[in-house]
Amino acid sequence: MKDIDEYLASQQEATEDAELAAEWAKLADLYNKKLWHQMTVILLDFIKHPYFSNNLDALRNLHTNLISEIETRIKALSLVELNCHVIKAIAETDPQAALKFIEETETKVTSTNEAVLYCKVLQGQIRLHKLKEINETKAIVEEAEKLADSLSSVGPIHGKYYELASDLYCEQERYADYYKTALRFLGCTDISEMSREEQGNRAFKLGLAALLGDGVYNFGELLAHPVLESLKGTDKEWLVNLLYVVNCGDLAKFSGMKVQIAKSNDLTKQQNLVNLENKIRLLCLMEMTFKRAATERQISFEEISAEAQVEVNNVELLVMKALALNLVKGSIDQVDQVVNLTWVQPRVLDKQQLTVMNNRLEMWCAEVKGMEGKLEKSAQDILTN
Repeated sequence: MKDIDEYLASQQEATEDAELAAEWAKLADLYNKKLWHQMTVILLDFIKHPYFSNNLDALRNLHTNLISEIETRIKALSLVELNCHVIKAIAETDPQAALKFIEETETKVTSTNEAVLYCKVLQGQIRLHKLKEINETKAIVEEAEKLADSLSSVGPIHGKYYELASDLYCEQERYADYYKTALRFLGCTDISEMSREEQGNRAFKLGLAALLGDGVYNFGELLAHPVLESLKGTDKEWLVNLLYVVNCGDLAKFSGMKVQIAKSNDLTKQQNLVNLENKIRLLCLMEMTFKRAATERQISFEEISAEAQVEVNNVELLVMKALALNLVKGSIDQVDQVVNLTWVQPRVLDKQQLTVMNNRLEMWCAEVKGMEGKLEKSAQDILTN
């Protein structure tokens, strides 16, 4: 106890910053009173002080002289949260030493799955971003996924796992997996804590993943997310407009955005562009079905051909693909060359689609009210007779 007292006192005396000196004094007081929880809370905030930023020696001293001495008295997850600041600072110059530090930390928190998961995430971040070890990171993500699934509730640690997994999928160009995982990351994260630049990068990658992800036909959740606001007023705002165009299957507007599409290397790759054009045609068919009343979903091949910009001979193939993907349900009449659609896959709706739904509900209410009036009249006639 004497050594820790001396360390805290020396740090308080050495600093010329009154605010920083007060924090050291507060830590010393809590330590002497053995108020470990309160001390942990203070430490978790204190270690983020600018004094420790880019100051590896200060972080090492704090860990050696204080954190390591009280590690058995604080929660396992709090220990990892404190150590992660030291680990990240070490990783800037010596990733292997940082990995060794994480392994040592993990052996001390094996009783708490959340803390172990955090250690796995830290390992993955260093192997992916510092060492560029894709295969090793993939193995860590798979192991971390099992730990994340074992937790009884979703918390901030899930957000860190989803961030690592989405970064890996981005490197692998696994667009659909990135889209799903990055949205989960945003669901566990307060974006106000992210810089505007970080929000913009995340939003742009998410937009590309939505457009290029295999099996991603629902953009509504992304379109409703405030992270897209970070692209407004930037040179990447066109991507937001493109998302709305593709989401509603508007081939005419899509054709008018070729110049903007050419700005993205991902979108201009031949196969990616072909896949995107196929996707917007399927979304066009879904939108045609959605906009029609349930009694008016017999659509001719010619109508689909005109809206989806495909040859009449290819309409049947387009509809068959939509049926196979469970985007719509119905049947094809090859003789009369019409498609009878009875159902369209539910999607998160944007404002324009919600307006269509609202108008349809108003019409339905009017029809029900009209039918109610007819029934009342008919009942009166029956009772009178």
